[in-house]
Amino acid sequence: MYFFLLNLSLLDLGSISTTLPKAMANSLWDNTNISYNKCAAQLFFFAFFISAEFYLLTIMSYDRYVAICKPLHYGTLLGSRDCVHMAAAAWGTGFLTALLHTANTFSLPLCQGNALNQFFCEIPQILKLSCSHSYLRELGLIVVSVFLGSCCFLFMVVSYVEIFRAVLRIPSEQGRHKAFSTCLPHLAVVSLFISTAIFAYLKPPSISSPSLDLLLSFLYSVVPPAVNPLIYSMRNQVLKGSLRKQLGIFSSHKLPPFSCK
Repeated sequence: MYFFLLNLSLLDLGSISTTLPKAMANSLWDNTNISYNKCAAQLFFFAFFISAEFYLLTIMSYDRYVAICKPLHYGTLLGSRDCVHMAAAAWGTGFLTALLHTANTFSLPLCQGNALNQFFCEIPQILKLSCSHSYLRELGLIVVSVFLGSCCFLFMVVSYVEIFRAVLRIPSEQGRHKAFSTCLPHLAVVSLFISTAIFAYLKPPSISSPSLDLLLSFLYSVVPPAVNPLIYSMRNQVLKGSLRKQLGIFSSHKLPPFSCK
């Protein structure tokens, strides 16, 4: 579990660092410019981190399923080498997905200006600037990616249904509450991510508006990476105990008195 959490933390940090610092700098300095190469790099890294994170969350749901529903077979089904291979597959698949999307998107001729109504370089906003029917190729790739993401989400739901069935057989009410309090927030965040991402990428142009596009992009690009550490870390008793200990140390140190002369 901690090995997967380490990978998830790195992906969350990467996805947040790809979009928010540039958006905050633009807001502070009242500058909305970004070069063509930097826009391509931002799109690639964002697609890479987000895709790899979603694949990793799918693997983590399977890890929880095996740990709770088949605990005696955990060492056989998910050894340390298997976990490394699965995490590497998530990173590699995310890299390939990002490479395909970036190459397809930036191979299109752009003739509708150079203004993106978004706080980062997002594929739907770039496709709006295209004047070629070749954008259908990228749109088809988006549909395939959405289909794969929906399959991953369905796999998560099935895994958690089996987990909940096993949890309901736990005689301790405290044990059931602990399992539900961890699994349900994670499933809610994943549902928020995939629903807003699908709507942002596949919504009809007739209901598109700058404010709606900005809200949807914020919900799927910022909220899940920001909330995941709270769901996975702050539910852990060891981490909570360490945090309380550190806060206790800080509060016990008193500032020395001072006088003005």
